[in-house]
Order: sequence, then C-alpha cells, then structure tokens
Amino acid sequence: MDLFSLNKEKNLNKRAPLADRMRPTGIEDYFGQSHIIGRGKHLTRLLEIGNINSMIFYGPPGTGKTTLANIIANTINAEFEKLSAVTSGIKEIREVVKRAEDNLGIYNKSTILFIDEIHRFNKTQQDALLPHVEKGLLTLIGATTENPFFSVNKALLSRCQVIELKPLSTQNIESIIKKAIAEDEILSKLSIELESDALEYLKIIANGDARVALNGLEIAALTSKIEDGTSRITGEDIRESVQVKAAIYDHDGDDHYNTVSAFIKSIRGSDVDASIYYLARMIAGGEDPRFIARRLIISAAEDIGLADPNALNIAVSTFNAVEKIGMPEGRIPLAEATIYLALAPKSNSAYLAIDEALEFLNQDEYQPIPLHLRDAHYTGAKDLGHGIEYKYPHDYSKGYVNQVYLPEKIKDIKFYKQNYNGIEKDLINYDKDKKEL
Repeated sequence: MDLFSLNKEKNLNKRAPLADRMRPTGIEDYFGQSHIIGRGKHLTRLLEIGNINSMIFYGPPGTGKTTLANIIANTINAEFEKLSAVTSGIKEIREVVKRAEDNLGIYNKSTILFIDEIHRFNKTQQDALLPHVEKGLLTLIGATTENPFFSVNKALLSRCQVIELKPLSTQNIESIIKKAIAEDEILSKLSIELESDALEYLKIIANGDARVALNGLEIAALTSKIEDGTSRITGEDIRESVQVKAAIYDHDGDDHYNTVSAFIKSIRGSDVDASIYYLARMIAGGEDPRFIARRLIISAAEDIGLADPNALNIAVSTFNAVEKIGMPEGRIPLAEATIYLALAPKSNSAYLAIDEALEFLNQDEYQPIPLHLRDAHYTGAKDLGHGIEYKYPHDYSKGYVNQVYLPEKIKDIKFYKQNYNGIEKDLINYDKDKKEL
C-alpha cells in the first residue's frame, strides 16, 4: 500500500462512525451470542480447527452478523469477499468466483463470500452460487434479518448451516459502551463521564442493537457540554441523541409473525397484560392497524365463539372504527377490543365444528339431502316428493319440533361438541329444554 492509500485509509477510519471504529477483529473482543461462542461452543470449536462450512447468520440488526463473518475470515486466514444483495447481481458473483479460483490456484487460499441481506437475492442469483458453494470453491456466509427458511431457496439452504444470532443483552450493551469510552481513538481523548441514568437509558433504548447504542453514545459525547475538561453525558443528552427507540419489528418478516402469534395466544390464554403488551409492540413497530383488527375478528370467532357472541360484534366494530379514524386514535378501540377478548370466556366449539364437518365432507361420499328439506317452491316439486312431511317449527310449542335434518346415512353424526363456558352454557340449556318437550 502506497503513502497516498495509507493516508486515505487513516482518514477514512477517523471519519467512520463509532460503530465501525469499534468493530472487533478477534473473537476475544466479540460480545454476545454466548450460545455459539465461548469455550466448547459450536462456532468456537469450528474456528479452533479452522474448518468453517457455509452458513447463514439470521437475527435482528446490530447483533454482529457482519462482524462475526469478518472475524471468521481473519481467524482462518481466508480471503474475505463482501457483496450486498441490494446492489449486486450475477456479474458480481462471477467476478468473485474468478478471484476465488485465483486465490486457490495461485496462493492456495480459501475464500469466504459474505452476502449481506441474502434474502433479497432472487432465485436465479441464489442458484448461481450453488455449484461454487457445493464444490467448496466459496464458503458462503449469508446475513439476513428475515427467517431464511422462508426467504432462501431450499437448494441453497440445504448447503448451509443456519445460525440464529440473538439481540444483545443489556449487560453486553453496557460492556460495549464502556469499551468504546475507554478505547476508541476519539472518545478516549474526551474524558467522558457517563452518568448512571444515561447509561441505563442507553442500554434500554438500544433494544439489543449495538449500533444504536454506539451511535447514540457518539452523538451525545460530541455534543454534550465540557466542564473542567470533562464531557458529562446525562440522561437528557442520550434522549436527545437517540430520538426513537430501536424497534425490532419487520412488517413482513419473522418478528411480524412471532409477535402476532404471541398476541393471539395471549388473548386465547386470557392474559390481559400480555395481550396489551404485544398490541403495543405491533403499534410501535408500525403494523397496519387493519391487520391487527382482522386478527381480532378471527380471534373473536375462533377462541371466544359462542361463549360470548358479542365479542365478534365488538371485533368487527373495531375494524370499522380503525378504518374510519385511523391512527394514532385507532389504538384506543384496538386496546378496548383486545382487553374485552382477553377477559371474555373462551370456546372454540364453532371452530372445531366447522373444521370437523369440512374434514368429514372431504372423506365421505355424497349424501342426498332428505326429500322433506328440499326446495318445494317451484311447479312440480311436490310431485318429486320435495317438502312433503316437512314440519314447520313455528307451528309447535317453543318453536321446536323433533324431526331429522341430516341425510339418512349420517343422521346420528355429531360435529358440534358442547362447551359450557359463558353464554354457550345458556344456549345449551335452552336447546336441552326444547328437546325435552
């Protein structure tokens, strides 16, 4: 490297954000992911023997996916190639393959290809990688915030090990912050005093994302007042430096499905606080309120059902209200409906009944409708026996008369299994009273 390039590199490092300046180069400086890194842990063992297979790192932003890929390349002394799925295509893949062939043939050196946001590669681009990954010319390390089992094609996925990276703990974030204050070439010269409430707030607002924590710290450090040669960072400084808490929520990704799943299961389990918590997570993450309202309608029908039929009315009304008033006011009817559904008695008898009937129809032969139930409103219908012997229930006491409604061969089948919760208990007792006539 010539003097000009060296000087340019040095200036770029100074201009780089704190998160980049503090990016660790060795596994000993890497924080978090203790489920795969540490003595005897999976990835550490692979690094110790220098045998790394293709893998996909899957997890939220700021958890160290790119950093870990760099560390792996440094540790096993491999060439490191990096592509972004947003800006790269087949042409760039071919160029990397050519360099990998030269690395192996001339220098006997392996090549790690890191692809950021690999879920954005289309099928053709992913297929272009297959032969080179399969024969070992390239060791692929993909990074994605979306569940790779949904977003990466099966052929490529079968050749990679999926490793989930988890959000950093508040203790991890604290360690990273303190290390930056002590060791960063810029911050270490500022004599920073980070007040305890500022540290606590920064740890929480980062939401497990080291990049958010470091960016917030850097802005606060460079803009806070200097007194007696010391840069004192207060909680207010951090609040001004990180305006919005980092939301771990992908509208069409894995966290979207996990959150709404937890939301519905909390309602089903009658846990009001958990239901409101997951509702708040979806709202804070910018979820479409109509999507939430639709899920409430499904929950009202599936999980509350006949135990409280009014729950469905409330859910439908909530959808209409949200469409009419929008957000942020729409959060109020959404919360009202969520609390009502969570508190309501539960019954899935209607859900089970219709599914059992549909499954029965799928397996059973066609059953003719009984003649006395068939349409008798057209000329000649009665000559065919339609409607004859039909008993009109309103002509009888309490509007009920005993007669067969199911086809003859299945007249004794039961699809509806009674549930004695809430209003459904009263409906069952009313039905029982009628049949005792």
